[in-house]
Amino acid sequence: MTTTETAILAGGCFWGAQQLLRRRPGVISTRVGYSGGDTPNATYRNHGDHAEAV
Repeated sequence: MTTTETAILAGGCFWGAQQLLRRRPGVISTRVGYSGGDTPNATYRNHGDHAEAV
């Protein structure tokens, strides 16, 4: 049986972090976005207090 786990990581620009993480052994896929804020439907131009996350 294979177990898949999910992690949400935030640390500066998500595009650079995504490149580093997707190359790690065992990483199946990555997705970037915004996490932890109060702005509904956060975007690049309007992400309020969200953190960029992978």
